[in-house]
Amino acid sequence: MAWLSLTVKADADIAERLSEALLELGALSVDVHDADADTPDEQAIFGEPGEPTDSVWSHNLISALLEETADAAAILAAAAESCGLASIPEYQVSRVEDNDWVRLTQSQFDPIRISQRLWIVPTWHVPVDDSAINIVLDPGLAFGTGSHPTTRLCLRWLDENIIGGETVLDYGCGSGILAIAAMKLGAGSALGIDVDAQAVQSSGDNALANQVVATFSLPEDTLPTFDVVVANILTNPLKMLAPLLAGTARQGGRIVLSGVLAEQAEDVMKVYGQWFDLNPVIVEDGWACISGTRK
Repeated sequence: MAWLSLTVKADADIAERLSEALLELGALSVDVHDADADTPDEQAIFGEPGEPTDSVWSHNLISALLEETADAAAILAAAAESCGLASIPEYQVSRVEDNDWVRLTQSQFDPIRISQRLWIVPTWHVPVDDSAINIVLDPGLAFGTGSHPTTRLCLRWLDENIIGGETVLDYGCGSGILAIAAMKLGAGSALGIDVDAQAVQSSGDNALANQVVATFSLPEDTLPTFDVVVANILTNPLKMLAPLLAGTARQGGRIVLSGVLAEQAEDVMKVYGQWFDLNPVIVEDGWACISGTRK
């Protein structure tokens, strides 16, 4: 058996209505993604303390899964008409072959070597090096599985700089991978904060799976100061959160920032340079890692 994948471009004012219309017209599933992902225009739609939460991006890609025999063009035309659109949006249709989706997904995620002693190991794999620090983590809904350069950059920084006993704040914790890694590397305590309740739950589950004691929660009104503050988010949220994150770093404490495209690093450094003595930027695959010490 096979299916059809219908991909449609849609701006923010129509994305939700068009998605709902496609479902009503027989789509088996519908996903919405940022059409500007991995570009300087990538947009964070999650909320931060004191900020509203957007539901869609400015530019969206709607992916609808249809039966193999469905008339994708006719379905899209009907959906567009029901939404009051004057014309059919730009779209593409491709065939999706039947596969063992679990095996296919698992085959795409092998153990990831972060450093000489640090590995990320999916649960269905045997650790490559039993003597290494192995973080057991499966790809899931929360961001941060070690496969993205920004996560690897932060993990390497932690591996090189955690010497033992530090208090660590992981702001925007996603899967909890950075807080978990910090604890496995010898940190004294770790707190993970995320605006997504599902990420908070996932982080807690991952910590248990790794036999690590760490705390995860939604944003709090007040936070103590920490020896290390790490935030792997995106450029705009990082700039907005600068006063908050600077306030959580003790004097002499260190900060690590990623989720920043290399060409955006200078803008972020200008903001954080008010509070931190910053180190040279480290870049991997077009993504930057910014670190510094609290003045």
